[in-house]
Amino acid sequence: MKKTRVLLMLLALAGTTALLLAAGCGTRSKADDGPQAPAGEAWILEKQVTEAGITIAPAAEQEVGTELVLPGRLTFDDQRVTHVFSPVTGRVTSMVASLGQHVKKGDPLAIIESPDLGSAVSDLAKAKADLEAAERDYRRQKELWEAHAAAERDFEAAQVRFRQAKAELERAEKKAQLLNAGSGDPVTQGYTLRSRIDGEVIARMANPGMEVQGQYSGGNAVELYTIGASDHLWALADVYETDLPRVRRGASVTVRVVTWPDRQFEGTVDWVAGAVDPVARTTKVRCVLENRDGLLKPEMYATMTVKVSGRKALAVPRAALFRMGDATAVFVRTGKNSDGIVKFALRPVRTDAEGGADLVPILGGLAAGEEIVTSGGVLIAGKLSK
Repeated sequence: MKKTRVLLMLLALAGTTALLLAAGCGTRSKADDGPQAPAGEAWILEKQVTEAGITIAPAAEQEVGTELVLPGRLTFDDQRVTHVFSPVTGRVTSMVASLGQHVKKGDPLAIIESPDLGSAVSDLAKAKADLEAAERDYRRQKELWEAHAAAERDFEAAQVRFRQAKAELERAEKKAQLLNAGSGDPVTQGYTLRSRIDGEVIARMANPGMEVQGQYSGGNAVELYTIGASDHLWALADVYETDLPRVRRGASVTVRVVTWPDRQFEGTVDWVAGAVDPVARTTKVRCVLENRDGLLKPEMYATMTVKVSGRKALAVPRAALFRMGDATAVFVRTGKNSDGIVKFALRPVRTDAEGGADLVPILGGLAAGEEIVTSGGVLIAGKLSK
């Protein structure tokens, strides 16, 4: 009862914007001439209700909780982004790709002058020569051992040297192949750093004259370029473990970003993490988005609305609710007398926070079938009796 009186006092402040339901200025209605409505009620002529556009509908069970709204962010598909390091130690002599430039797989990014190229060529030639010498010695020792003209340990030692030389040649060839993948020139010692994927240069840390450390030299290599393809993005969000059973792979997702408030981007859930964060008690959910027009950018904040399985519950339109602080109420039509006066009462209700943008579940204070005001309630508020 106390909550009802608080609501009445607050709603009375809106009296200046009350519905002018009288037929004309200075004309009193039958409701004004007849008995006055008790506190917490408003009596209005049925004709005036119709003219004011006040709509009434019975409260009924409906499917609620069909959407789950989650805060999220956009990120690159980790299969469509690459971080480019230099495999050789040297100095950047020329920049080919600039920031924001679109590149194809294999396109040059920068030229690095490095002595590693000459060293790799020299190591390969030496390994080939060592292998040839070791192979000749192995064959000679094998023939002598088979003719019982040499000790077995000399044959075994030659066999070990041959295997070591063969392994060293394979190592030198692999290193040379690795450097040649960047189109290295052993004459000028210029190594061409190339893109590994199609995409856009989204970050560039290299500058002309910059000394770089090679990935395979044992030092701390610096990332020189970041190449990413933004035509296909991920939207990531955290789902509380209580809502986790409702989220399924393949569920439809609508994504909105503040940059484009009038646009919505459609996607689907393609991954739900297999573990729960022990601190936040949430699980990662990922949505795949097509971004062929380039409107979306990685690291944008997003609102993700996921379609989930709902449940049946007594629910009312969100527009039917009046919120005054922590209290919530609806207008209920309690009847109509013989003079054509419709009676409305302000009824406090308990609501569930779960629900979509349109429907709100009712936990108490209202029964199925009761007629409530679904729009125009603010006009009725101005006619409430105190």
